[in-house]
Amino acid sequence: MLQKPFSQTISINLHETQQGYYTLTAENESGGILPAEQWAPSLFFNYAPNFFGMQLNLQEDALTLPLAELLDVLSPPYRHPFIELAPANEASTKVFNGIQEARAKWSDAALWEQATFHEQGFTLGNELLTTAAQQKLALAGIQQEDIQTLVPFFKNGGWPLQQKRMSGAVKLSLRLSEPAEDEEQWLLETGLTSASSAKLWTPAVKKRALPIAEALPEKWKQEAANLVQVQQQMLTILDPELMRTQPEGAFIYTELTDAQVRQFLQHDLSKLQALGFDMILPAWLKELKQSKMRVQVSAGNTSTKAVAGLQDILSFNWQFSMNDEEISAEQFKRLVEEKREFVRVGNEWFRMDANWLQQMRELMEQAEEENWTVRDLLFRELPETLPISLDEESAEEDPLFVFDMQQSLKNYITQLQDKKGLPAVETPTTLQAELRPYQQQGFEWLSFMREQQFGACLADDMGLGKTIQLITYILSTVATTEHDKPTLIVCPTSVVGNWQKEIARFAPSLNVHTHYGSKRLKEDELLQFIKQEKPHILLSTYGMVTQDVDTLERIDWSIVALDEAQNIKNIHTQQSRSVRRLRGEHHIALTGTPVENRLSELWAIFDFIHKGYLGSFTKFQEQFILPIERDDSEVKKRILRAKIQPFLLRRTKRDPELMLNLPEKQETHEFCPLSTEQAALYEGYIADTLAQIEELSGFEKKGRILKMLGKLKQLCNHPALYLKEPFEDAETMLTRSVKVKRIVELAATIVDAGDRCLIFTQYIGMGNLLQHCFSELYQLDVPFLTGSMTKQQRDDLVEAFQAGEFPIFILSLKAGGTGLNLTAANHVLHADRWWNPAVENQATDRAYRIGQTQFVQVHKFVTIGTIEEKINKIIEMKSALSEELIQSSKWLTELTDEELSDLLTLDAIH
Repeated sequence: MLQKPFSQTISINLHETQQGYYTLTAENESGGILPAEQWAPSLFFNYAPNFFGMQLNLQEDALTLPLAELLDVLSPPYRHPFIELAPANEASTKVFNGIQEARAKWSDAALWEQATFHEQGFTLGNELLTTAAQQKLALAGIQQEDIQTLVPFFKNGGWPLQQKRMSGAVKLSLRLSEPAEDEEQWLLETGLTSASSAKLWTPAVKKRALPIAEALPEKWKQEAANLVQVQQQMLTILDPELMRTQPEGAFIYTELTDAQVRQFLQHDLSKLQALGFDMILPAWLKELKQSKMRVQVSAGNTSTKAVAGLQDILSFNWQFSMNDEEISAEQFKRLVEEKREFVRVGNEWFRMDANWLQQMRELMEQAEEENWTVRDLLFRELPETLPISLDEESAEEDPLFVFDMQQSLKNYITQLQDKKGLPAVETPTTLQAELRPYQQQGFEWLSFMREQQFGACLADDMGLGKTIQLITYILSTVATTEHDKPTLIVCPTSVVGNWQKEIARFAPSLNVHTHYGSKRLKEDELLQFIKQEKPHILLSTYGMVTQDVDTLERIDWSIVALDEAQNIKNIHTQQSRSVRRLRGEHHIALTGTPVENRLSELWAIFDFIHKGYLGSFTKFQEQFILPIERDDSEVKKRILRAKIQPFLLRRTKRDPELMLNLPEKQETHEFCPLSTEQAALYEGYIADTLAQIEELSGFEKKGRILKMLGKLKQLCNHPALYLKEPFEDAETMLTRSVKVKRIVELAATIVDAGDRCLIFTQYIGMGNLLQHCFSELYQLDVPFLTGSMTKQQRDDLVEAFQAGEFPIFILSLKAGGTGLNLTAANHVLHADRWWNPAVENQATDRAYRIGQTQFVQVHKFVTIGTIEEKINKIIEMKSALSEELIQSSKWLTELTDEELSDLLTLDAIH
């Protein structure tokens, strides 16, 4: 290499440490490494972008540089005139030569002739040049999506990028000026500044349209060509739409609207500044933040009634203010009409959100023109920027919108949202029960919702008495309404028997018709029956409604109530669609699951109780399901909770504020019908056995009766146990026994609510069947404690259950009925009945014992019409007699032939 006079050569080691970054070390003549601070800063003495070497990434003996900066330092404009770099070894020579080859093209605008663009970015025909250009543009703040649009600028002298674009002694500047007082148009213009004066020179009015060379003062004429080039570069960046009225070749002078200013600030300004052009903006604009007006709306009902109602027409008083200065409604409307985005209030400027202004204007017009009622206020799809809430804390979160209501309206909204202060309703005298305080509140709430023409979702925790609250409400409706329209109760097949028993127990005055089975009334026959017999209640199942919806939707119902309403959660199934076609004066959904957390289920239930309230499912998915389930949006959760709150009443056993005063233990009977298959097997077995018993002696007869009881109990559980068949898939097994289906579903609901349960059975086969169903349907590995287990195995299972390792525990009644402490459970399910109630009570006491801190619910499953139900009644009657009489099965074997025949006969279910 030919060395210049007075120059110094630095031998460097050069290698790429990571893509696009290079580390340099320097050697002295003997090969020793020089401290980086001795030589590195001198390379940058002329490089202003790095503040002349003050921002170097120096280690003790090394300098690390991005490739773009290395190419700049080696380029003629910045290279030190008396320092030469030379590679110290062969490896460095190879890297250095590649960089020098790239440097030769780096400062040439023709570089961008090679540019090709693709989805990931761009390439310049050389990997090093591409990497360096990407670094340079990113450092300048140029967005990836803007690069392609800047290529004409790069080709027209805009490359290499410069920090300052001077033209000799003057600098071309672009200035944006705000409108003068009482004017609307902004001004965008170019002018000149010099080193001696910061004041912007602009051509006189009569010279504005002249070419730049002719408009310039004589002293700056020699700069004309450079100024023309710089302004042309500006024009390649500015939106052509802004320059439509600009005379060609003249200094820029154009008026802009608010919208055009926003376009300029959002899209053009940052690029111009990043590329080194001088910009002059109003000082206030540099710190301008988007602002909204403060809006205060006072709503009152025009009615003179003391109590507000849904149909009351509202009057609104709108007040606007910004920066503590009031703006009249007329001024506000004018701002919207003029589409102003930058507004002067007093001596300050604010940028407005034009979309927000338009929303407010539309809201005002709707409220004034459409005579909004209280119902509209509650259910209208208001913009999210206009939250209507009585919660003072929520109101403080958005001080830009304040919504006031007169006191009568506030009281009414509170009734809907908090269910407090509801009108008292007298409990029907025909109710054969005494309601707890919270149940009375639920009954009154249902009555209030009917009066206000709202659907209702009663979502009390399992065991709090949703059934009795609905029965009380139906009794009240029958007594107080003038018409004789029937009520339709739709429930799962597994609880039809329960409803029959509960209605007969609490409301024997109600005439109930069960619409179920192959022999049910259909079409015109059903319609004629309802017209003539006028039943108070038609009790049916989801399956029957699906099959007979064409008939049922023709009936004008007083109430349509869904029990376990989560059964319609799959909105696209025929079952869900059929149920949602039913029409009644009042729609009620009962569910023990917290529907607030199951969004598709929530939509389906609300589409039933108050159709259209949550919009179409597609819209609901966009507005709530996606942002909540995908993004966990707290804002959307809060909005949705506020929307559903008036329609939803949910109390839990754990809520201390309700002071439910529940007993420590509550026992309920879960009545289940036999399947058609079970009924046929039951009747066949009874006929055969009774014929055989007649031929037996007294001792043999007793033995045969006990054997028969065991067989019948297994048959009541599941026909596969009676027939000793292998298990099929779980779904099929559930279709063959309502009892097994109900046990499995109830246990799943208990687990879903965060509770835990024990399931007692006398039969190994029943325990294995339940394990099979839980595993296949819910992927639950449920342990089964039997008498064949060792003490250690039993102890380990009990310890694991108490520790919360699994939520369901199946136990053999004999093996697990005594001696165990299982207080982690708050539900006990007796799958099959023991004739000795003391044995059942001992099993229940595994959970209901000292150390139990939770309310315990005991569920005793009874198959309707069978020996299970009849013995259950006998036990209840005899329990007042000598305990010795019912401490064994002895009394069963002492029955007369007539008593035995009556006990075993299968009763018809109506």
